Amino acid sequence: MKAVIIDKVTKAEDIILSEAEIPEVKKGWVLIKVKGFGLNHSEQILRMSEINASYIHKPIIPGIECVGIVEDPSDTDLKKGQKVMALMGGMGRSFNGSYAEYTLLPRRIVFPIETGLDWTKLAAIPETYFTAWGSLFECLHLGEKDTLLIRGATCALGYVAIQIGKVLGCKVIATTHRGNKLPLIKEADEQILDEGVLTGKLNGVTKALDLIGPKYLKDTLKCVEKGGIVCQTGLLGGVYTLNGFDPIKDIPNGVYLTGFFSNYPSDKMINEIMSFISENSLCPCIGAVYPFVNIRQALTDMDDHKVDGKIVIEV
Repeated sequence: MKAVIIDKVTKAEDIILSEAEIPEVKKGWVLIKVKGFGLNHSEQILRMSEINASYIHKPIIPGIECVGIVEDPSDTDLKKGQKVMALMGGMGRSFNGSYAEYTLLPRRIVFPIETGLDWTKLAAIPETYFTAWGSLFECLHLGEKDTLLIRGATCALGYVAIQIGKVLGCKVIATTHRGNKLPLIKEADEQILDEGVLTGKLNGVTKALDLIGPKYLKDTLKCVEKGGIVCQTGLLGGVYTLNGFDPIKDIPNGVYLTGFFSNYPSDKMINEIMSFISENSLCPCIGAVYPFVNIRQALTDMDDHKVDGKIVIEV
Protein backbone atom coordinates (compact mmCIF):
# COMPACT_ATOMS: atom_id res chain seq x y z
CA MET A 1 0.00 0.00 0.00
CA LYS A 2 0.98 3.65 -0.28
CA ALA A 3 1.54 5.57 2.94
CA VAL A 4 3.22 8.64 4.43
CA ILE A 5 5.93 7.54 6.86
CA ILE A 6 8.03 9.89 8.96
CA ASP A 7 10.71 9.41 11.62
CA LYS A 8 12.05 12.94 12.04
CA VAL A 9 10.99 16.58 11.71
CA THR A 10 9.49 16.78 8.21
CA LYS A 11 8.35 19.88 6.38
CA ALA A 12 5.31 19.56 4.17
CA GLU A 13 7.38 19.97 1.01
CA ASP A 14 9.48 16.96 2.03
CA ILE A 15 6.53 14.59 2.40
CA ILE A 16 6.59 11.59 0.03
CA LEU A 17 4.37 8.56 -0.51
CA SER A 18 6.22 5.37 0.37
CA GLU A 19 5.40 1.72 -0.25
CA ALA A 20 4.50 -0.22 2.90
CA GLU A 21 3.06 -3.62 3.73
CA ILE A 22 -0.65 -3.79 4.44
CA PRO A 23 -0.85 -4.32 8.23
CA GLU A 24 -1.41 -7.83 9.54
CA VAL A 25 -4.61 -8.19 11.53
CA LYS A 26 -4.44 -9.02 15.23
CA LYS A 27 -6.98 -9.69 17.96
CA GLY A 28 -8.99 -6.70 19.07
CA TRP A 29 -7.86 -4.62 16.09
CA VAL A 30 -9.67 -3.81 12.84
CA LEU A 31 -8.17 -3.44 9.37
CA ILE A 32 -9.79 -0.52 7.55
CA LYS A 33 -9.62 0.35 3.89
CA VAL A 34 -9.31 4.12 4.11
CA LYS A 35 -11.68 6.12 1.90
CA GLY A 36 -10.81 9.57 3.21
CA PHE A 37 -9.46 11.63 6.09
CA GLY A 38 -9.18 15.23 7.20
CA LEU A 39 -5.99 17.12 7.95
CA ASN A 40 -5.49 18.56 11.42
CA HIS A 41 -3.29 21.13 13.15
CA SER A 42 -2.11 18.49 15.63
CA GLU A 43 -0.61 16.51 12.74
CA GLN A 44 1.36 19.59 11.76
CA ILE A 45 2.65 19.81 15.35
CA LEU A 46 3.66 16.15 15.12
CA ARG A 47 5.59 16.69 11.88
CA MET A 48 7.32 19.87 12.95
CA SER A 49 8.29 19.13 16.56
CA GLU A 50 6.47 16.40 18.48
CA ILE A 51 8.02 13.66 16.35
CA ASN A 52 11.14 14.07 18.52
CA ALA A 53 9.28 13.11 21.69
CA SER A 54 10.18 9.74 23.22
CA TYR A 55 6.52 8.67 23.44
CA ILE A 56 6.03 8.83 19.65
CA HIS A 57 6.31 5.42 18.03
CA LYS A 58 8.80 5.83 15.17
CA PRO A 59 8.71 5.46 12.26
CA ILE A 60 5.06 6.52 12.26
CA ILE A 61 2.26 6.94 9.76
CA PRO A 62 0.54 10.19 10.86
CA GLY A 63 -3.18 10.84 10.84
CA ILE A 64 -5.60 11.07 13.77
CA GLU A 65 -8.87 10.35 11.93
CA CYS A 66 -10.34 8.52 8.94
CA VAL A 67 -13.47 7.09 7.39
CA GLY A 68 -13.59 3.89 5.43
CA ILE A 69 -14.72 0.29 5.11
CA VAL A 70 -13.89 -2.65 7.33
CA GLU A 71 -11.53 -4.84 5.33
CA ASP A 72 -10.95 -7.41 8.08
CA PRO A 73 -12.79 -7.23 11.43
CA SER A 74 -10.54 -9.84 13.08
CA ASP A 75 -12.28 -11.16 16.21
CA THR A 76 -14.37 -8.00 16.80
CA ASP A 77 -18.12 -7.52 16.44
CA LEU A 78 -17.72 -5.50 13.23
CA LYS A 79 -18.44 -6.94 9.77
CA LYS A 80 -16.40 -6.89 6.57
CA GLY A 81 -17.67 -4.10 4.32
CA GLN A 82 -19.16 -2.09 7.21
CA LYS A 83 -18.88 1.70 6.98
CA VAL A 84 -16.89 3.16 9.89
CA MET A 85 -15.12 6.23 11.21
CA ALA A 86 -12.13 6.20 13.50
CA LEU A 87 -10.33 8.85 15.49
CA MET A 88 -7.86 9.64 18.24
CA GLY A 89 -6.96 7.24 21.06
CA GLY A 90 -3.27 7.22 20.10
CA MET A 91 -3.85 7.11 16.36
CA GLY A 92 -0.89 8.50 14.42
CA ARG A 93 1.25 8.75 17.57
CA SER A 94 1.23 5.53 19.60
CA PHE A 95 0.45 3.46 16.51
CA ASN A 96 0.13 4.10 12.78
CA GLY A 97 -2.64 6.41 11.65
CA SER A 98 -4.61 7.26 8.55
CA TYR A 99 -2.16 8.69 6.00
CA ALA A 100 -2.31 5.36 4.17
CA GLU A 101 -4.51 3.21 1.96
CA TYR A 102 -5.11 0.79 4.84
CA THR A 103 -4.86 1.27 8.59
CA LEU A 104 -5.00 -1.19 11.50
CA LEU A 105 -6.74 0.30 14.53
CA PRO A 106 -7.95 -0.88 17.93
CA ARG A 107 -11.68 -1.63 17.99
CA ARG A 108 -12.26 0.90 20.81
CA ILE A 109 -11.71 3.86 18.45
CA VAL A 110 -13.57 2.44 15.43
CA PHE A 111 -17.23 3.42 15.21
CA PRO A 112 -19.81 1.91 12.83
CA ILE A 113 -21.96 4.58 11.18
CA GLU A 114 -25.05 4.75 9.02
CA THR A 115 -25.24 7.85 6.86
CA GLY A 116 -26.18 9.02 3.41
CA LEU A 117 -23.24 11.42 3.27
CA ASP A 118 -20.62 10.72 0.62
CA TRP A 119 -17.07 9.82 1.64
CA THR A 120 -15.75 13.35 1.12
CA LYS A 121 -18.30 14.99 3.40
CA LEU A 122 -18.01 12.16 5.90
CA ALA A 123 -14.22 12.57 6.05
CA ALA A 124 -14.67 16.17 7.24
CA ILE A 125 -16.60 15.10 10.33
CA PRO A 126 -14.72 12.88 12.82
CA GLU A 127 -12.14 14.92 14.72
CA THR A 128 -13.57 18.38 13.98
CA TYR A 129 -17.16 17.69 15.01
CA PHE A 130 -16.09 15.49 17.93
CA THR A 131 -13.85 18.22 19.34
CA ALA A 132 -16.48 20.93 18.81
CA TRP A 133 -19.17 18.73 20.37
CA GLY A 134 -17.09 17.87 23.42
CA SER A 135 -15.97 21.46 23.92
CA LEU A 136 -19.42 22.99 23.57
CA PHE A 137 -21.51 20.46 25.45
CA GLU A 138 -19.29 18.43 27.79
CA CYS A 139 -17.19 21.42 28.84
CA LEU A 140 -19.21 24.58 28.22
CA HIS A 141 -22.70 23.13 28.81
CA LEU A 142 -23.87 25.34 25.95
CA GLY A 143 -27.57 26.23 25.81
CA GLU A 144 -29.84 28.34 23.67
CA LYS A 145 -29.76 31.32 26.04
CA ASP A 146 -25.96 31.59 25.99
CA THR A 147 -23.83 34.16 24.25
CA LEU A 148 -20.90 32.22 22.85
CA LEU A 149 -17.52 33.77 22.09
CA ILE A 150 -15.39 31.74 19.66
CA ARG A 151 -11.86 33.08 19.67
CA GLY A 152 -9.87 32.03 16.61
CA ALA A 153 -12.95 31.07 14.63
CA THR A 154 -11.44 30.95 11.13
CA CYS A 155 -10.44 27.31 11.30
CA ALA A 156 -12.36 24.11 10.65
CA LEU A 157 -13.22 23.72 14.33
CA GLY A 158 -14.30 27.35 14.58
CA TYR A 159 -16.67 27.05 11.62
CA VAL A 160 -18.30 23.97 13.12
CA ALA A 161 -18.66 25.68 16.51
CA ILE A 162 -20.42 28.61 14.81
CA GLN A 163 -22.66 26.16 12.98
CA ILE A 164 -23.64 24.27 16.13
CA GLY A 165 -24.12 27.45 18.17
CA LYS A 166 -26.47 28.93 15.59
CA VAL A 167 -28.51 25.73 15.35
CA LEU A 168 -28.98 25.85 19.13
CA GLY A 169 -30.15 29.45 18.96
CA CYS A 170 -27.22 31.04 20.79
CA LYS A 171 -25.86 34.47 20.07
CA VAL A 172 -22.45 33.77 18.52
CA ILE A 173 -19.51 36.18 18.53
CA ALA A 174 -16.59 35.04 16.40
CA THR A 175 -13.09 36.49 16.06
CA THR A 176 -10.19 36.35 13.64
CA HIS A 177 -6.84 38.11 13.68
CA ARG A 178 -6.91 38.69 9.92
CA GLY A 179 -9.20 41.37 8.53
CA ASN A 180 -9.50 39.67 5.16
CA LYS A 181 -11.01 36.61 6.87
CA LEU A 182 -13.90 38.41 8.54
CA PRO A 183 -16.27 37.41 5.70
CA LEU A 184 -15.53 33.75 6.50
CA ILE A 185 -17.27 34.07 9.87
CA LYS A 186 -20.30 35.96 8.56
CA GLU A 187 -22.64 33.24 9.89
CA ALA A 188 -21.87 34.47 13.41
CA ASP A 189 -24.05 37.22 14.86
CA GLU A 190 -21.02 39.42 15.42
CA GLN A 191 -17.56 39.36 13.81
CA ILE A 192 -14.56 40.90 15.55
CA LEU A 193 -11.03 41.61 14.37
CA ASP A 194 -8.90 40.25 17.23
CA GLU A 195 -5.71 42.22 17.87
CA GLY A 196 -4.93 40.39 21.10
CA VAL A 197 -6.96 42.30 23.67
CA LEU A 198 -10.72 41.85 23.98
CA THR A 199 -11.05 42.74 27.67
CA GLY A 200 -13.63 45.49 28.09
CA LYS A 201 -14.81 45.26 24.48
CA LEU A 202 -17.53 42.62 24.92
CA ASN A 203 -20.73 42.43 26.92
CA GLY A 204 -22.86 39.50 28.00
CA VAL A 205 -20.54 36.63 27.03
CA THR A 206 -21.51 33.59 29.10
CA LYS A 207 -19.43 30.91 27.34
CA ALA A 208 -16.11 31.18 25.51
CA LEU A 209 -14.37 28.66 23.27
CA ASP A 210 -10.72 29.67 23.06
CA LEU A 211 -8.98 28.13 20.04
CA ILE A 212 -5.91 30.40 20.26
CA GLY A 213 -4.65 28.85 23.48
CA PRO A 214 -2.30 30.12 26.22
CA LYS A 215 -1.22 33.11 24.12
CA TYR A 216 -4.49 34.95 24.83
CA LEU A 217 -6.13 32.78 27.49
CA LYS A 218 -5.73 35.26 30.35
CA ASP A 219 -7.48 37.89 28.25
CA THR A 220 -10.27 35.49 27.28
CA LEU A 221 -10.94 34.75 30.94
CA LYS A 222 -11.64 38.44 31.49
CA CYS A 223 -14.16 38.55 28.64
CA VAL A 224 -16.86 36.39 30.18
CA GLU A 225 -19.49 37.39 32.71
CA LYS A 226 -19.42 36.17 36.30
CA GLY A 227 -20.60 32.56 36.30
CA GLY A 228 -19.34 32.09 32.75
CA ILE A 229 -17.15 29.26 31.47
CA VAL A 230 -14.05 29.33 29.27
CA CYS A 231 -13.02 26.18 27.42
CA GLN A 232 -9.49 26.18 26.04
CA THR A 233 -9.35 23.67 23.21
CA GLY A 234 -7.12 24.95 20.40
CA LEU A 235 -3.47 25.97 20.19
CA LEU A 236 -3.52 28.15 17.10
CA GLY A 237 -1.48 30.85 18.81
CA GLY A 238 1.60 28.64 18.82
CA VAL A 239 2.04 28.95 22.60
CA TYR A 240 1.47 25.63 24.35
CA THR A 241 1.89 26.34 28.07
CA LEU A 242 1.19 29.19 30.49
CA ASN A 243 4.36 30.12 32.33
CA GLY A 244 3.76 31.98 35.58
CA PHE A 245 0.02 31.35 35.48
CA ASP A 246 -1.55 32.24 38.83
CA PRO A 247 -5.03 30.68 39.10
CA ILE A 248 -6.03 32.92 42.00
CA LYS A 249 -5.18 36.16 40.20
CA ASP A 250 -5.59 35.17 36.54
CA ILE A 251 -9.01 33.49 36.78
CA PRO A 252 -11.58 36.19 37.68
CA ASN A 253 -13.82 35.45 40.64
CA GLY A 254 -16.80 33.36 39.63
CA VAL A 255 -15.40 32.44 36.21
CA TYR A 256 -14.72 28.80 35.37
CA LEU A 257 -11.87 27.42 33.25
CA THR A 258 -11.91 24.02 31.57
CA GLY A 259 -10.36 22.32 28.57
CA PHE A 260 -11.32 19.55 26.19
CA PHE A 261 -8.86 16.73 25.50
CA SER A 262 -10.20 14.87 22.49
CA ASN A 263 -8.41 11.56 22.99
CA TYR A 264 -11.37 9.53 24.22
CA PRO A 265 -14.22 9.26 21.71
CA SER A 266 -17.19 7.08 22.61
CA ASP A 267 -20.01 5.35 20.75
CA LYS A 268 -22.53 7.54 22.58
CA MET A 269 -20.91 10.80 21.52
CA ILE A 270 -20.33 9.72 17.91
CA ASN A 271 -23.97 8.61 17.63
CA GLU A 272 -25.16 11.92 19.09
CA ILE A 273 -23.04 13.87 16.62
CA MET A 274 -24.23 11.92 13.60
CA SER A 275 -27.86 12.25 14.70
CA PHE A 276 -27.46 16.01 15.24
CA ILE A 277 -25.94 16.44 11.78
CA SER A 278 -28.74 14.43 10.18
CA GLU A 279 -31.62 16.01 12.11
CA ASN A 280 -30.41 19.53 11.33
CA SER A 281 -29.32 18.80 7.74
CA LEU A 282 -25.85 20.16 8.45
CA CYS A 283 -23.18 20.17 5.79
CA PRO A 284 -19.57 19.81 6.91
CA CYS A 285 -17.41 22.86 6.20
CA ILE A 286 -14.93 21.70 3.56
CA GLY A 287 -12.25 24.12 2.37
CA ALA A 288 -10.50 21.94 -0.22
CA VAL A 289 -10.30 18.34 -1.40
CA TYR A 290 -7.13 16.63 -2.62
CA PRO A 291 -6.46 13.11 -3.91
CA PHE A 292 -4.09 11.09 -1.75
CA VAL A 293 -1.35 11.29 -4.40
CA ASN A 294 -1.32 15.06 -3.85
CA ILE A 295 -1.03 14.97 -0.06
CA ARG A 296 2.28 16.86 -0.16
CA GLN A 297 0.53 19.81 -1.81
CA ALA A 298 -2.37 19.56 0.62
CA LEU A 299 -0.03 19.69 3.62
CA THR A 300 1.94 22.55 2.10
CA ASP A 301 -1.25 24.52 1.55
CA MET A 302 -2.34 23.81 5.13
CA ASP A 303 1.00 24.97 6.53
CA ASP A 304 0.86 28.12 4.38
CA HIS A 305 -2.74 28.87 5.50
CA LYS A 306 -3.98 28.83 1.91
CA VAL A 307 -7.19 26.92 2.65
CA ASP A 308 -10.16 28.17 4.65
CA GLY A 309 -12.04 25.26 6.17
CA LYS A 310 -11.36 21.57 6.54
CA ILE A 311 -8.92 19.97 4.12
CA VAL A 312 -10.07 16.52 3.06
CA ILE A 313 -7.93 13.84 1.44
CA GLU A 314 -9.68 11.34 -0.80
CA VAL A 315 -8.05 7.91 -0.84
